[in-house]
Amino acid sequence: MRFEFILNHEHEFDVIRMCRVLEVKTSSYYAWRKRPVSKREQKNIKLLEEIKVIFESNEERYGSPRVFKELIKAGKLCSLKRVARLMRKNNLISKIKRRKFKNKMGSVPEDEACPNIVNRNFAPDKPNQIFVTDITYIESEIGWLYLCVFIDLFSRKVVGWSVADNMKTAMVLEALSMACKNRLPEKGLVIHSDQGSQYGSKEYKSFLERHEFIQSMSRRGNCWDNACAETFFKTLKIEELNDLKIKDVKDLKWILFKYIEVFYNKKRLHSTLGYVSPEDYEKIFIA
Repeated sequence: MRFEFILNHEHEFDVIRMCRVLEVKTSSYYAWRKRPVSKREQKNIKLLEEIKVIFESNEERYGSPRVFKELIKAGKLCSLKRVARLMRKNNLISKIKRRKFKNKMGSVPEDEACPNIVNRNFAPDKPNQIFVTDITYIESEIGWLYLCVFIDLFSRKVVGWSVADNMKTAMVLEALSMACKNRLPEKGLVIHSDQGSQYGSKEYKSFLERHEFIQSMSRRGNCWDNACAETFFKTLKIEELNDLKIKDVKDLKWILFKYIEVFYNKKRLHSTLGYVSPEDYEKIFIA
């Protein structure tokens, strides 16, 4: 292990100094380097190259479980433990970092809140039965920006989204209009949200009534009732927005377009869906 550490860090530190710190002889290290590479090591080298391709093509978002699933899909025979060991050994660490983000404020009066129809039933039988929606804050160089999403609970696909520099109801309606255009849902669609003031506005309720959609709300102060939307925001911020310098609304829209429409919906392996992407999950259902 010590020899391997020295080999992996030769480009960073002096070999003699590393040998001294790790208490190994320099001559022993160079003798180890000259020995023939075993078949097992050759296989590990080849597997590591394939791991790096997957890791880098997904912009360092994937940890070992998703890299492993991608390898299996490609027909590569390996174990999760082996993939995890090679990634850890070669410092291929997913760019997941915990960070606190601002929570949104403002809620509907308690006597105007809708009942919790969804009641944590996060597994509908088919698409266009239940949408969940939420709003989150995103920091930028011009101040706080806001993202609203609508997600189809069946496939966890983001079917509508919008960005603004304010939290007005218009942003929510823009995202909902996109969702309706993309999915053409029929009357009876349940749309679940928290008790944010935007979801209690006359404009929002009127939109739902015109389309004969059914409104559902989480219990006050209970984030678990809208856990799927909260989870998406957490994933987005960890995988894409963490440490990014966002200039303005236009910049954020482009970043989100690439993440949501190009990566998340079409490509990202979703553990809840058996490690397939939202779009592939819907294709499997249709087939």
